[in-house]
Amino acid sequence: MNNFIANYRKIVETLRTIEFKENFLHQIRKPKLSDIELIAVDLIAEYIGIDSECYSKAKS
Repeated sequence: MNNFIANYRKIVETLRTIEFKENFLHQIRKPKLSDIELIAVDLIAEYIGIDSECYSKAKS
């Protein structure tokens, strides 16, 4: 399952059944991603193997 968007939708749906709050801290400005969405992106990146350190080394 290397389809990032399909994995993202599944993880977000699962996280929303576990926790109903989208954001855990009150912020004055509206963030582009909610905390739940950010957690989902991080989990998928770990699952697929996308790593910021690997990206920075490949870019050099």
